[in-house]
Amino acid sequence: MFRPKHPTMPQPTGTVTPPAVVEPTTITPGTPAPPPAPTAPAPSRPVVQLTPGAALALVGGGTAVVLVVGAVLVSMLLAVALTAASLAICALVIRSLVNAQHRR
Repeated sequence: MFRPKHPTMPQPTGTVTPPAVVEPTTITPGTPAPPPAPTAPAPSRPVVQLTPGAALALVGGGTAVVLVVGAVLVSMLLAVALTAASLAICALVIRSLVNAQHRR
């Protein structure tokens, strides 16, 4: 009753074709290909050069992003902590009310 029953694989029906025979081929050496002709280098993109003002703006922007993301995460953590504390206080009040009902 507790032993699994595995399905049996049915025997193949019909004609079975034998595998095809692969014959080895011989490699004949040919003439080597000529080396590729040198091509002109493609024009490179202009290099971005940071001025001191642009670097300062990037650093300031990055700092602002980090501060904003940090403030959002801290406020979310504070909201979760306040919710947990209020739920714990509610649970204590309800428990004391239920216990007071049983004593009367």
